[in-house]
Amino acid sequence: MSPPSRRLQTKPVITCLKTFLISYSLIFWFTGMFLLAVGVWGKVNLEGYLSLASKESTNAPYVLIGTGAIIVIFGLFGCFATCRGSPWMLKLYAMFLTVVFLAELVAGVSGFIFRHEIKANFGSVYENAMKYYNNTDSSSNMINNIQMTLHCCGMKNYTDWNGTLYFKEKGIPASCCKDSTNCQPEILKDLDKAKNEVYTTGCFLLVTSVMEAKLGIIAGISFGIAFFQLIGIFLACCLSRYITNNQYEMV
Repeated sequence: MSPPSRRLQTKPVITCLKTFLISYSLIFWFTGMFLLAVGVWGKVNLEGYLSLASKESTNAPYVLIGTGAIIVIFGLFGCFATCRGSPWMLKLYAMFLTVVFLAELVAGVSGFIFRHEIKANFGSVYENAMKYYNNTDSSSNMINNIQMTLHCCGMKNYTDWNGTLYFKEKGIPASCCKDSTNCQPEILKDLDKAKNEVYTTGCFLLVTSVMEAKLGIIAGISFGIAFFQLIGIFLACCLSRYITNNQYEMV
């Protein structure tokens, strides 16, 4: 048995570590809620762009949603493990934090790398979607949504529609119109007349800028929160070790 003075010195350290780890676990729980929200936001805001940018779009939003949901559960587990002062539960908590750290790094790297692949993939896919545009299928609806949301028309500009089959039949899509009440069929079939009634800016640069910015946000948040887990890993391991040592000292 170790001297009472040594055990008295260990208990304040354990109490201090418990306080810090409980506070961390609560912040960790809120972090999970935040990651869940960011993942849903990324899925909702980027789904249309990603479907056109690549057949194999980034899985970063899905990773964040899954990780956030699990963090919410294990954040509560961390508080419980800390209050119980169980070494094996604390070690399990530290192992989970390590897994979360790696998962968030994957999500961050995925979002960061993919945002630089956008321009290479988006151009050809968008041109193909314009070529087979019919105003009814999913790709056509997404083009309509992009043109109405970003106030753009065509790939580089509104004249890109001139080479499509849809233009020969119906002219420029109505989603390019600034004011739908002024866009008559005969105007949309004439590029000169349509110039004053439709958006003239192309969608390519606007879409890639939006996607790069939003994926950059996801990547940055993932990296930031990932390194935050290192604090929890350190606290959980230290507390587990001090509690174990204290139990041995009392024998």
